[in-house]
Amino acid sequence: MAELHVELVAADRKVWSGEASLVVARTSSGDIGVMPGHQPLLGVLESGPVTIRTTGESGGGTVVAAVHGGFISFADNKLSLLAEIAELSEEIDVQRAERALERAKSEADAAAERRAEVRLRAVAGAR
Repeated sequence: MAELHVELVAADRKVWSGEASLVVARTSSGDIGVMPGHQPLLGVLESGPVTIRTTGESGGGTVVAAVHGGFISFADNKLSLLAEIAELSEEIDVQRAERALERAKSEADAAAERRAEVRLRAVAGAR
């Protein structure tokens, strides 16, 4: 099976690294799926869940992360997701994200509302 090497990096840490068969992310041009052999690309990441279909010795799995801004770059079967903020779905406290969503709605803070919604979608997508 063909693979691509994926690095998901936030401003403060390496979030995830490994081999994958498919990565789906939201860009300023819309959702994009990247598979091995994809044409080189450079794009702007929008807030949204990133889904990584992993490969490896133990078989395939799925990694989902909430990503907020940044860049996506692909060349030579290496995909880099350089995010301003990124959290793996298992790192997200659902109750805290729900409280943040309610607070953002009551304060009419669209940016905070979007961040909380993305975090909750990432958790839902990992199930």
